[in-house]
Amino acid sequence: MNTALSWIKAYVPDLDVTAQQYTDAMTLTGTKVEGYTCLDKNLEKIVVGEILSVERHPDADKLVVCQVNVGQTEPVQIVTGAPNITKESVGARVPVVLDGGRVAGGHDGGPLPEEGIKIKKGKLRGVESFGMMCSVEELGADRNMYPDAPESGIYLLPQDSVPGDDAVRILGLRDVVFEYEITSNRVDCYSVVGIAREAAATFGKSFHPPVITATGNGEDVHDYLKVRVENTDLCRRYCARMVKNIKLAPSPEWMQRRLAASGIRPINNIVDITNYVMEEYGQPMHAFDYDQLAGHEIVVKCAGDKDVFQTLDGQERKLDSTVLMINDAEKQVGIAGIMGGENSKITDNVSAMVFECACFDGTNIRLSAKKLGLRTDASGKYEKGLDPNTAEEAVNRACQLIKELGAGEVVGGMIDVYPVKRGETRVKFEPEKINKLLGTDVLAEDMLAYFKKIDLGYDEDTQEVVVPSWRQDVLCMADLAEEVARFYGYDKIPTTLPSGEATTGKLSYKLMIEELARETAEFCGFSQGMTYSFESPRVFDKLLIPQESGLRKVITISNPLGEDFSIMRTLPLNGMLASLSTNYNRRNKEVRLYELANVYRPKALPLTELPDERMQFTLGMYGNGDFFDMKGVVEEFFDKVGMNKKVHYDPNGDHPYLHPGRKADIVYEGHIVGFLGEVHPEVAQNYKIGDRAYVAVIDMPAITEFTTFDRKYTGIAKFPAVTRDISMVVPKKILVGQIEDVISQRGGKILESCHLFDIYEGAQVLAGHKSVAYSITFRAKDHTLEEKEVTAVMNKILSGLKELGIELRA
Repeated sequence: MNTALSWIKAYVPDLDVTAQQYTDAMTLTGTKVEGYTCLDKNLEKIVVGEILSVERHPDADKLVVCQVNVGQTEPVQIVTGAPNITKESVGARVPVVLDGGRVAGGHDGGPLPEEGIKIKKGKLRGVESFGMMCSVEELGADRNMYPDAPESGIYLLPQDSVPGDDAVRILGLRDVVFEYEITSNRVDCYSVVGIAREAAATFGKSFHPPVITATGNGEDVHDYLKVRVENTDLCRRYCARMVKNIKLAPSPEWMQRRLAASGIRPINNIVDITNYVMEEYGQPMHAFDYDQLAGHEIVVKCAGDKDVFQTLDGQERKLDSTVLMINDAEKQVGIAGIMGGENSKITDNVSAMVFECACFDGTNIRLSAKKLGLRTDASGKYEKGLDPNTAEEAVNRACQLIKELGAGEVVGGMIDVYPVKRGETRVKFEPEKINKLLGTDVLAEDMLAYFKKIDLGYDEDTQEVVVPSWRQDVLCMADLAEEVARFYGYDKIPTTLPSGEATTGKLSYKLMIEELARETAEFCGFSQGMTYSFESPRVFDKLLIPQESGLRKVITISNPLGEDFSIMRTLPLNGMLASLSTNYNRRNKEVRLYELANVYRPKALPLTELPDERMQFTLGMYGNGDFFDMKGVVEEFFDKVGMNKKVHYDPNGDHPYLHPGRKADIVYEGHIVGFLGEVHPEVAQNYKIGDRAYVAVIDMPAITEFTTFDRKYTGIAKFPAVTRDISMVVPKKILVGQIEDVISQRGGKILESCHLFDIYEGAQVLAGHKSVAYSITFRAKDHTLEEKEVTAVMNKILSGLKELGIELRA
């Protein structure tokens, strides 16, 4: 929103500040000024000149030599080629820039140079010229601000202008235009009156809003017009007044200047009045040609589906039943709050008109404007949510201007459809809580003084702040605190520590486990990856998952980006394998990736409750590493999270996407907590991975109950250890894990550890068997072991191994 400082001063007459002071102070009190433009920038030594004579240039047909009275003892000579300066121009008043002065730009209306253009005396075709007469473009303006300016030529000042006076002031250019950034909750500041009220409060000056006087002849508008509102939810108030005997003419200069400074092109007195009131009060208005309203009736109701309506811009708009329309007795005449229709516009032949001033639902206006692709100044204000109580004041102000400008005869009375009136809001005044919230010590009397400056009342009996309806943003104690803070001064609020009990900040137990997963993976050379939770249904075929598998029971996205992102994943492997594939096909020889992400498994389909979201710790690699390297990473992680008991691996798990002979379920205390293995060659081919790839997936919720951060201290061993090595011939179907279980179970208290140090298969070993060698260490905590103790335990171990069909190797 833009406003001229002169317009603000019309309501705050004692305001005497520089543009920068205004910018800084208004911004600090909450009305942010984005920037400002001085209209007299680069305009120096420009005065009123009276043309005394005009003579032809002796050596140029298109130049004339003028003697100009600029209020000095002697007239100055100026040579000009302006087509509108002729012998008939003698006596005319024009803006003249004197020798050494400066103008904003050139006569071509191009971009204004930053430093302006300095004017120096010189010769034009041999004749001396001691200054220059100015067009509006050279003054940094255009014909939007000065509609009466010639398209090409010198601007003519009013004939009562005194030679030598400041022409910039007479032209109204000793002014500053400010640009504001208004937040959506401060709809009252989308008006000059609202900005002026804030300026008065900011600078401690008195605020003088427009004084609206009663207008209207002895007639009654109800005798001329009927108004019916069928949808009172979308039209909360509809005010209508009527003007007859219209006299179209240019609006006065002061109105044109104010509108132009706000970025609105003046048109005529009627249109300018509606725009002026919209800017002044932030209340859009519309004028209908009374004679074009069939039945002299206005009906506010929604459009029909597939209706087509031609707006003022000549475009046909396709409507539906959500768009609120203004109708007469036979047809649609306007889109409520957005734009009027071609069939009821004000023309030069208008003799009577109806002023519409209404309050429409902001949300509906915003949606309708977006749907129609038609956003106007009016819709931009309506969509913020206007105060219905402003409508009456605005329409009366417009009628007052009609009377003052002699633009027509105002018919008495007003049609007002206002079914549910909006009243004032009351907020409990609690100065102690306000001070506590702000960390200040402002007296209650000072707070009330701040409120009074912005027209917030106070009821001493109920100790409540009375908020007028146009301050829709003040609803609770915190809003009152904001008003106190901005006028007390944010820069004056001292730095204080927050009150309340201190709490120890730390990660939750679940997040601590996940953090250890990251640390372990990165310690083992893995880099973190992130993949999408949305996948394609074709993923299951790439992973060789059977049609009857429960993993195919998925949650389907109701509005997917496409088929490739149409379901929620139930398995984390697709994203990991896709990432490995990308790296492989970009010639990365060795890649290790990990991811912590959820899978989404529905409890029932169709969905009746939220799915089971399970965090999965997924590891994937190819290159330098094999199944046992992956197994080592898994066990390293289990050790970090306190899972110190024996981890078992079951090779019979049903995982079709893994190599049949190189896969296993991870089992901990009888519970399957994940799986690992080599990727099935066909799956690897589907993902275009030309190397052996390995994956491991750990179900984080499944392991959480077994994790612990309790650590028990064990001292350094005081007594020596005894080591026994055994080499065995083992049937191939026996897993080393089964051997270690026997050793662990029968080793007793003196067993310290066992380590596999050799596996051999070859001609020297019986067919269908393998050679396995272990180093077993024994130690007692309280004495030195004797040979017989170790031998007794070894005999138990060998007996247990024999039961599995294992024999010592000769």
